[in-house]
Amino acid sequence: MQRPGRLSSLRPHGAQILVFPEDGLQGFNFSRSSISSYLESIPDPQQETWNPCTEPGRHDGTEVLQRLSCMARRNGIYLVANMADVQPCPLPSDPSAPCPPDGHWQFNTNVVFRYTVKTSVTPMMLVPCLSFSRSSEGVLVARYHKNNLYFEAAFDAPPRPEVVTFETPFAGKFGLITCFDILFDQPTLTLLEQGVRQLIFPAAWMNQLPLLDLIQFQRAFSLGSNITLLSPNIRSDALLMTGSGIYWPSGAVYHHARLGDPEEGKLLVASVPVLEPLGQNTSEIYSSPAPGYCRRDGCPASPPSFTSTMMHDPFKFVLLSDLQGELGVCDGAFCCHLQYTLSPQEGGRELYALGVFAGTHTVNGRYAVQVCAVVRCAGSDPSSCGQEVDRADTRVDFVLAGHFGTKHVFPSVLASRMVLEQPENLERTAEGGVTMRHGNMSAGLVTACLYGRLYHLDRDGQDDG
Repeated sequence: MQRPGRLSSLRPHGAQILVFPEDGLQGFNFSRSSISSYLESIPDPQQETWNPCTEPGRHDGTEVLQRLSCMARRNGIYLVANMADVQPCPLPSDPSAPCPPDGHWQFNTNVVFRYTVKTSVTPMMLVPCLSFSRSSEGVLVARYHKNNLYFEAAFDAPPRPEVVTFETPFAGKFGLITCFDILFDQPTLTLLEQGVRQLIFPAAWMNQLPLLDLIQFQRAFSLGSNITLLSPNIRSDALLMTGSGIYWPSGAVYHHARLGDPEEGKLLVASVPVLEPLGQNTSEIYSSPAPGYCRRDGCPASPPSFTSTMMHDPFKFVLLSDLQGELGVCDGAFCCHLQYTLSPQEGGRELYALGVFAGTHTVNGRYAVQVCAVVRCAGSDPSSCGQEVDRADTRVDFVLAGHFGTKHVFPSVLASRMVLEQPENLERTAEGGVTMRHGNMSAGLVTACLYGRLYHLDRDGQDDG
């Protein structure tokens, strides 16, 4: 999270949009009543045009909105923040929705304030000249209510998922999601299917290795969806909350604090290429058929598999017993394939395993996945495979592949001390084959993962997350 007093440091960088984390203004772990002093009634920008900075008297009790609007106006920047919204019941947008027991709605909400720049250069340059429409600097242009809550007693989920976008003069259209939303179809999948290439993703994310540390999954989601992702995470060591980044398909700028680092803000700034819209229902581009994946009856002979828990799910594993080899492992009809070469460093041999899971994850959220993962085990015993590890010495050259029942597959390579590596090559087929190749690692391998989300198999409702 960036302190407002340091906002001026963005000017020399030419920053055009600033994003704050989820819960960055008020914190978290509130009850429905204890958050009341942070609630403000945020009007719908689709129903009225309002500049809180220049028209503070139009809506009472909106001090935070006024300050955010003035920050955007004063600095000539688009600003995205997360805050608490209170709305009357019935909702003007959905008057038939049943009211909460206390008679009003409370939402976890992203708000966006704009500045307007008139450009006199060609669109390809995307460099605005200094000609401003002062009346619209600081206008509230977007409001998004988080759809998938994660143990948030203070808030309601909206009665209908909201799909919210806003336009900018420097990069076109952005979509809004918040934290836990990224794991579910609404509204994230809808935004992707509409061809939105840039998502803003404030988070208060509790990291969980080996597969869902936030920078790991942010990078994977950006690569797998072929989009740009702007994602600040709030910082709390006690809750394993850290890791923010700016990601695009060919690069990333990110920060992951380590235990013991000062708990303070970290400003990330990046120049990001503007992605052209793909058009609706084309969130993925397929290559020629990818070699390397196998079906159950076509996998090479492998050691016997064993089951160990990873991410609360019963993964089937096979050990990488030799310094190089070829392995396959299946969970039902879903199979993963690995070709590998281990390069141990001095100090002893580390244990690695290839794991597979196909099914519905049910802890702290319910969603269907197919996962292929190479993990460094926590110890020398196979039962330690799947436990959390963040350091490794063994570099691994590998080809990891699977045949997925979805086109939404998110690839990641996580090296020792929370370093992200860009896969050397990704290949996909229209039939669901995905192959990730990587080598020449800068540090030891912690996890290499192909994380597939089968949105169409999710059960209705998300009562526990």
